[in-house]
Amino acid sequence: MSNIPAFGLGTFRLQGQAVIDSVRNGIDLGYRAVDTAQIYGNEADVGQAIAESGVRRDELFLTTKIWVENYGKDKLVPSLEDSLRKLRTDYVDLTLIHWPAPGNGVSLDEFMTALADAKARGLTRQIGVSNFNIDLTKQAIAAVGKENIATNQIELSPYLQNQKLVAFLAQAEIRVTSYMTLGYGKVLGDPVIGEIARRHRATPAQVALAWALQRGFSVIPSSTRRENLASNLLAQTLRLTDDDMARIGALERNGREVSPEGLAPAWDE
Repeated sequence: MSNIPAFGLGTFRLQGQAVIDSVRNGIDLGYRAVDTAQIYGNEADVGQAIAESGVRRDELFLTTKIWVENYGKDKLVPSLEDSLRKLRTDYVDLTLIHWPAPGNGVSLDEFMTALADAKARGLTRQIGVSNFNIDLTKQAIAAVGKENIATNQIELSPYLQNQKLVAFLAQAEIRVTSYMTLGYGKVLGDPVIGEIARRHRATPAQVALAWALQRGFSVIPSSTRRENLASNLLAQTLRLTDDDMARIGALERNGREVSPEGLAPAWDE
């Protein structure tokens, strides 16, 4: 199984001073993993916050994702080099293909091979995929080998549990990274999660994150508020009972929030 931190800081939809403050506060509070992407338009801001944090680069785990227009074998490595300049680092710890984008004219074999080349050049320590279904993950394994796919970062929450894909990834020994674990905040108002939170004297967000962590997933929640960043970290010490886990498991409703046309695959139902 790959060496990926269980808990990280997401930066989706955060830009400018908002992301600088979030990353700076997160690192100050003890976060050591930060997740960004080329399309987020915030790599330079993330790089600034990290540079100003005073924390050594080798103590941090930095993830970025290659955007669709950079999948061609002549573009992927130069685009990652550009990301490294913005992030003010010689390497990232993990680089992902952001979306499979089946119709964009670049074959999966071409972009996975280019990503493996970026790893061979030392630009990234590990590589992986994001938003891949079972079939596409199998194709990625065929292209570069199972041992070279550190994670599949997927939308996953108590309302969208991706049982088939999760089972396949466990069998393949590929780590699941869960994004939008709070379902755009929708799960925070769930009465079952609220009841469990009250019993544990925890917040609903802590309960949802602890559920994912106890399933063995990595999580990357984001927040612009320092108190929420601090509160989310405490999910790591919350221990849910088997009954809690089963009750949250029963909340599945296929509540997918993100599925951009032309980028998303045919999801495993």
